[in-house]
Amino acid sequence: MPDLVLWDVDHTLMTTGGFGREVWAAAFEQVTGTPMRRQASVTGSTERVILRETARLHDLPYSETLFTRFANVLGALHVARAAELRERGHALPGAAAVLAALADAGVRQSVVTGNVRRAADVKLAVFGLDTHLQLDGGAYAEDGELRAELLRAALSRTSVHPEKVVFLGDTPADVEGGRDAGVRVVAVATGRTSAADLRDAGADVVLDDLSDTGQTLAAIG
Repeated sequence: MPDLVLWDVDHTLMTTGGFGREVWAAAFEQVTGTPMRRQASVTGSTERVILRETARLHDLPYSETLFTRFANVLGALHVARAAELRERGHALPGAAAVLAALADAGVRQSVVTGNVRRAADVKLAVFGLDTHLQLDGGAYAEDGELRAELLRAALSRTSVHPEKVVFLGDTPADVEGGRDAGVRVVAVATGRTSAADLRDAGADVVLDDLSDTGQTLAAIG
């Protein structure tokens, strides 16, 4: 088993049933004063990139101050609407069982996600997926724009060598980021990308989902 397993959040461990886009749009309007007409592509992106590109689509200036305000509002909206998130979304099949099995095996686990930290915390707690995760050792939208940057931030926080790390995600960006950071990548075809496309992106292993705990542990190990 690796010394550290890092997890993407959305579409790898859970789905939010459309909640994410709605709360994102609400936060965008609150910080910019402009209703969101279009949103930049979110697949494999971080909130920082999505905000910058969405602001551009609305002819609005982007700044780090805007991102900080947006991150605070988005996090607060997740807290305020946590009950709604619980009703609309759910943990993906097998996610909780794999997290528990890795914990039983003594494997450290955290997350590397494009979500802002507070939103990630709420999502994981709402679906009972935070129990076995050491979230302070993870990386979030506040830590950079690209997956490789986030992975390096998590590796720095945990002081684990890349060769002893496995990263699980569901997008080509996750695969590319993992390869750039020098970690092994197990891709899960539970998002918008097919298993074939994840293989083509260069994932070390591709799973259809996490429902078979034994198969998932074997892929990770």
